[in-house]
Amino acid sequence: MITVKGISKSFKVPRRSAGMGQALKSLFRREYTVVHALSDISFSIEPGEIVGYIGPNGAGKSTTIKVMSGILVPDSGTCTIMGYTPWRDRVRYVKRIGVVFGQRSQLWWDVPVIDSFELLRDIYDVPEREYRDTLDLLTETLDLKHIVNTPVRQLSLGQRMRCEIAASLLHSPSVLFLDEPTIGLDAVSKIAVRQFIRTINKEKGVTIILTTHDMNDIEALARRILLIGKGSLLYDGSLQELRSRFGTRKTITADYMERQEPLAIPGVSIVSWTPERAVLSVDTEQVMMSEALTRLAEQVDLLDVAIDTQPIEDIIVQLYKEYQIS
Repeated sequence: MITVKGISKSFKVPRRSAGMGQALKSLFRREYTVVHALSDISFSIEPGEIVGYIGPNGAGKSTTIKVMSGILVPDSGTCTIMGYTPWRDRVRYVKRIGVVFGQRSQLWWDVPVIDSFELLRDIYDVPEREYRDTLDLLTETLDLKHIVNTPVRQLSLGQRMRCEIAASLLHSPSVLFLDEPTIGLDAVSKIAVRQFIRTINKEKGVTIILTTHDMNDIEALARRILLIGKGSLLYDGSLQELRSRFGTRKTITADYMERQEPLAIPGVSIVSWTPERAVLSVDTEQVMMSEALTRLAEQVDLLDVAIDTQPIEDIIVQLYKEYQIS
């Protein structure tokens, strides 16, 4: 479905020092800094996959999406999606993809949502019968029935984002690019959007590339992640593989009968301790979990024990630090 090979992209960014003199100087002699947004990015995505594309701010996520959607032309490398080169076959290609940028709208601000939908139908030349069937499906699954006749400017952020996703799917694309689709949404709206993404992926086989800073989105939707940092691809694999590689630390929360002396378990660090509760951190590469629990039971009369894996956010931060990404 998608093949990206050796994509690189740089930008020339004007720079000058502060002050009126420097401003006047820049009118006649402008200086630039070259920013390498992407450096030799390569990956492939199979039909029907949901792939999480993650990385810190400025890592190159949005630049990659813009290259893949045909908005930007790379300096070097190739990109083939459904047999098209996005920036060369743009007119035919865009009829097969949908794009949602969380901070940019494709809906007209002062007119009802349905008017924007009708205009997009004409832009993509969607047959009337197909448009009506798709609109009915989107209206029902995204709960848009009571807001499609409301001007966009009067919608809440959650309502607008649901309409944005519907707008990107009116022409039944095969590939959907989602750039921060849940940014700023409340918990209820996030759950609704995630459920809908899973539904269209399962029922229609839409291939989805998801970029987000919300690791809950990634854990809920993507089985595979691409991790980018400073324009380079750092990791390509499953969340489970990432956890086994970096998420070796687990947390034990233990409630026990009152004990006045702090716990002392070899190889286990104490995060917090009270006479009735302790939070312990265990590196499973150094100490087996069963051994840590046995040593714990030898020292206290346990009432309750909870074991938590390392949050995915911590694992990602750990990976950033390994590659010295800020």
